[in-house]
Amino acid sequence: MDTSNTPAIAGTCEPDFAGVRDAFQRNFSELGEVGAAVCVTLNGWTVVDLWGGMADPASGSPWERGTISHLMSSTKGATAFCAHVLACRGQLDLDAPVTDYWPEYGQMGKTETTVAMLLSHQSGLCVITESLKPGAMYDWHYMVQMIERQAPHYAPGTRHGYEGHLFGWLVGEIVRRISGKSLGQFFRDEIAGPLGAELWIGLPAEHEANVSRLIPPNVDLTKIKLPSMSIAAEGTVQWHMVHNNGGWSAPDEHGRMTWDSREAHAAQLGGSGGLGNARGLARMYAPLANGGVLEGRRYVDQRSLARMSAVTSAGTDFALLFPTRYSLGYMKSTNNLPRSEGNHAYSVFGEEAFGQAGAGGSLGLADPVARMSFGYSMNQMKWGLLMTESAQRLVDATYSALGYRTRTPERWLP
Repeated sequence: MDTSNTPAIAGTCEPDFAGVRDAFQRNFSELGEVGAAVCVTLNGWTVVDLWGGMADPASGSPWERGTISHLMSSTKGATAFCAHVLACRGQLDLDAPVTDYWPEYGQMGKTETTVAMLLSHQSGLCVITESLKPGAMYDWHYMVQMIERQAPHYAPGTRHGYEGHLFGWLVGEIVRRISGKSLGQFFRDEIAGPLGAELWIGLPAEHEANVSRLIPPNVDLTKIKLPSMSIAAEGTVQWHMVHNNGGWSAPDEHGRMTWDSREAHAAQLGGSGGLGNARGLARMYAPLANGGVLEGRRYVDQRSLARMSAVTSAGTDFALLFPTRYSLGYMKSTNNLPRSEGNHAYSVFGEEAFGQAGAGGSLGLADPVARMSFGYSMNQMKWGLLMTESAQRLVDATYSALGYRTRTPERWLP
């Protein structure tokens, strides 16, 4: 392998996982990686913890052990974890109507929606169609009120459609009403803090200096040869998902994306705005890969783990317009390779595994059969409708190291 154009890779990697290190290096030389990290745990032990490249290409500052970045939708895995913790404690019935916990949610034909429907992207609330005010996503109570008065785009429970940004408020407001804590505080107190995970939903100011800003992908979305090209058709669900967010995805006066402003980092955006790194993602998923327990502390029970893993919605996604599969709160392996090779509308990992990818590339997942957890973070966003090629390559190398075949359509076989 020619590594002449790759940066020095720091960290540790067990010899059996050398293939993951090789794949990580090749992402820099072949796929345009700028700065990134990958982490894998097995049976709760860290077997891969690597980082490299530049945190800031303008200054040439390196990606270091403590570098963090915007995780986009990988945040959904943290938000879902909060709901399952409450369910495990008997404080939340996932099969109950949302209105049992959030009475105002029942407006506009949403009275029959269950909590499980929110978690499995079956609520019918993919986007808000009413124009959102500037900075809307930084105002929790405003967004909750907008959700309350939004009619579903289809009858709840009859199909599924990715809930995009809204997942964070749909699930997070229930967490807030039951626990009396904000979503970010609950996650910090009950999950990230006890685990020592470098993940935040609402980044404290003292960590801002460690943030590597995202670099948008160099791609013209209007030319993507998939049904999602309707992203350019104003008024569609896809258009609203990208554009109706109060300016969150627009450049500021300096040309920097608003999603990487201090205001955006501080906001508790449980669907698309958490910050952290690969180590934090792998650490968060580690108890979920090991029976719900890590280092003597139980986070969820076996019933919760089964619901995290079991597919509850599958087929053509109303919002994304191609096949997806979800469990209660998590993305499941979706093999669209025959119809989407080259466009990356697929995410292939263990059939019993579950996790969440973020726009541009970040990924966290747990495989309770392999007892493996995985995290990947980066700053150069790539085009990918589910996992990016960079992330898929690292996942493939991880499973290969574990002795599993890769890209098997039905399930992973030892």
